[in-house]
Amino acid sequence: MEGVDLHVVMFPWFAFGHISPFIQLADTLSSRGVRVSFLSAPANIPRITSLSSSSIDIIPVDIPPIEGLPPTIQSTSDMTFDMAELLKLAVDDMKPQIHTLLTRLKPHIVFHDFTHHWMSSIASPLGIKTLYFCVFSAHAGAYLMVPSRRDASKPSDLQIAPPDFLGTSSLVQSLDPYEAAHIFYVFKSFYGGPSVYERAVSCMRDCDAIVYKSSSEMEGPYIDYLSAQYGKPVLLTGPLVQDPSPTGELDPGWKEWLDGFAPGSVVFCSFGSETFLDGTLIEELLIGVEKTGLPFLVVLNFPKEGGGDDDDDGETKLKRAIPEGFEERVKGRGRVRTGWVPQKRILGHASVGCYVNHAGLSSVMEGLINGCRLVLLPMKGDQFLNARLCEGGIGVGVAVRRGAEDGRFDREGVCEAVMKAVAAEEGVCDRWRGMLSDGELQGWYVSELIRKMRALVDMEGDG
Repeated sequence: MEGVDLHVVMFPWFAFGHISPFIQLADTLSSRGVRVSFLSAPANIPRITSLSSSSIDIIPVDIPPIEGLPPTIQSTSDMTFDMAELLKLAVDDMKPQIHTLLTRLKPHIVFHDFTHHWMSSIASPLGIKTLYFCVFSAHAGAYLMVPSRRDASKPSDLQIAPPDFLGTSSLVQSLDPYEAAHIFYVFKSFYGGPSVYERAVSCMRDCDAIVYKSSSEMEGPYIDYLSAQYGKPVLLTGPLVQDPSPTGELDPGWKEWLDGFAPGSVVFCSFGSETFLDGTLIEELLIGVEKTGLPFLVVLNFPKEGGGDDDDDGETKLKRAIPEGFEERVKGRGRVRTGWVPQKRILGHASVGCYVNHAGLSSVMEGLINGCRLVLLPMKGDQFLNARLCEGGIGVGVAVRRGAEDGRFDREGVCEAVMKAVAAEEGVCDRWRGMLSDGELQGWYVSELIRKMRALVDMEGDG
């Protein structure tokens, strides 16, 4: 294979929390001479094009019709919960279409997501290697997505770590009841389709290698554990952290406001486009950051209720959620917004020093690379395990105090976590920021990934 250009196909789940890491990896591989064909639905392509910095080949694929799934909605950010579950069934119906595409494209390797549990069954007969690219943390995968979890039938089954889970060396041996109740979603079947657990475990069992957006420095024991559980290699991309100084400037409205505060003094709260707080928790969050006395910017988004454009717009929902008198009290030092904001540029502004987030893996990395203190407020799924990894494993965040049974938090807990994070010594965060900013280390991970990809393809003389 030496001298032969590798050709890979990438096919992420239709959620931008998944599409974005696939784009990061696609751009990184493309910059090293790997040919990349990227599959997604037509409505997602303009945004993918805007996010990609390389010359990857973006190929539209058709989502088969499913009753109850509007054909014009093609990413989960515009869907209700039920629609997103129907979309998984539509993805299953894409198997013949993807088989035809792979037959025509003849790639060496396919990187696929958890939804594509059937990928190996169509790619392997064509001589194409399959790599399951998991966008969640290896720690979460090791705790949840292992064969010993197959008999989990109720949330309490997830409160205790798997019986063979790294002995006593793991940073988490049990979950609170509310965490287990939220996470149990991955074991549920909707509309008769496979559960998230069934899909993910099938992917890991049947693929040629598992890939994580991680590093041995951050998650070494969990990576080794997963490799042993499935008896196959786990390849690492490195953290794939983007340049913390994106091209372009903040627009004047944002820049002038942020420039008015001292370096490191602003608290930025954002939970991504698909993590939501209900009304009472919004009030506790807002009053909690108000109580810190620090300047702040809070970004809140709201779930779709009927799908499409029929829902009340975000501004209307935001007005309903803001406590009476709040805006007057914080005028000049606090802002609350909904919808898209230039998050990367905001995090990179010198006045932003604390980042309250949902412990999504990409958000944590963005905060660290920009030198922010992290306050962790996970709301669903793997976020709870990510928060444990950050706070207890690598020591880079403060979790907001919660009720063990219901997961509720209050304004005092928010204020306390922010003030503790702000007062913490910089050493640990600076060390991780240095590691994440180390271009030589990231380059080594990418070189090793490509070397192992070539070795995988070469094993049976493919290519």
